[in-house]
Amino acid sequence: MRTLFRHPAFSNPSVLIGGGILLLLLAITLLAPMLTDVDPTAIAPRYRLKPPSDQFLLGTDSLGRDIWTRVVYGGRVSLLVSACVSVIAISIGLLIGLVAGYIRWLDGPVMRAMDGLMAIPGILLAIALVSLSGANLVTVIVAIVVPEIPRVARLVRGVVLSIREEPYVEAAIGLGTPTPKILIQHILPNTIAPLIVQGTYICASAILVEAILSFLGAGLPSEIPTWGNIIAEGRAVFQRAPWIILFPGGFLACTILAVNILGDGLRDTLDPRMKKRLGA
Repeated sequence: MRTLFRHPAFSNPSVLIGGGILLLLLAITLLAPMLTDVDPTAIAPRYRLKPPSDQFLLGTDSLGRDIWTRVVYGGRVSLLVSACVSVIAISIGLLIGLVAGYIRWLDGPVMRAMDGLMAIPGILLAIALVSLSGANLVTVIVAIVVPEIPRVARLVRGVVLSIREEPYVEAAIGLGTPTPKILIQHILPNTIAPLIVQGTYICASAILVEAILSFLGAGLPSEIPTWGNIIAEGRAVFQRAPWIILFPGGFLACTILAVNILGDGLRDTLDPRMKKRLGA
């Protein structure tokens, strides 16, 4: 454990700040049942549009639901979506990038297919997939994953193209080492650092896209509390009850900011070229 915390990443202020904020937000969402005993879907018309007070920490919405409760429970959904999208996109994109970068005759067809996916605006593609399949958690995750896969594949392919010409890879090929073993032992380790950084940016993008889909009514059903759904429900009464939008919007902005700061810090620490520019 001591060796882990001696890693240069833990001396980077951006990693410490971004990681600290993210851990705090994650703890708040995971401990939601301990922080509030109110049902996030419970409707109480007599308490509708109450401003922040001792009874309602962040106020209530137009149906009398407690905003604080909905925000902390909604964070669970938003963070779950971002984590799933990041893991799935990196896993599929890594496989495609390894194959396209190492097997030369597959490079052209595979990357043209990836270019075709990248040419379609991500939001429009997500809205189309959700509209065709219906709004549920799995569909939303798939809709956000699909536009992210080509970005990961292109990143991995670029790493593979530079690594496969290295003498130790050519020596392994000359010795008759099986292709899967070369990919796993010699090429895959070189993709870990850039993929960690890319994964943080995918998380931030997924949180934002999920909120946009929910705001547009193409995301998860409105009865499921997410930051996007809460903001969408508050726009009709924004002038009268601005807290319905401001508080979930603040949590959303803080989460994306923390993830981006963490990604910048990891990039500065893990990228050797960036270290040289910074004089490390």
